[in-house]
Amino acid sequence: MATYSRFLGGAVKVQYRLGDVLLSASGTLVADSGRSIFLEQHLEQRGKRNYFRWEIPYPYIHRIEEVGAASEKRAVEATQLPKAAAASAAAGAGRDASGFSFDPR
Repeated sequence: MATYSRFLGGAVKVQYRLGDVLLSASGTLVADSGRSIFLEQHLEQRGKRNYFRWEIPYPYIHRIEEVGAASEKRAVEATQLPKAAAASAAAGAGRDASGFSFDPR
């Protein structure tokens, strides 16, 4: 079953793992085989149109999100949260703003 078929034909941003490195890719999701997704990106360099296509296997996908008007609206809504609420949430988590907690020795 194609897990990411709802993103077919749309612009997406994918974070995926390659060994110990987390990489980011963006483009149009052109296919979903049920085991891998296929991204394609069109670009123009020096007046010549080129495209780049790559395959990302399911186990390597860390996160995938839609890029476009709907996702921009969600991002704007998230940034409109009051700063006090965000600060209290960070304080409630018991960590500093970076998300890491270091033990002083």
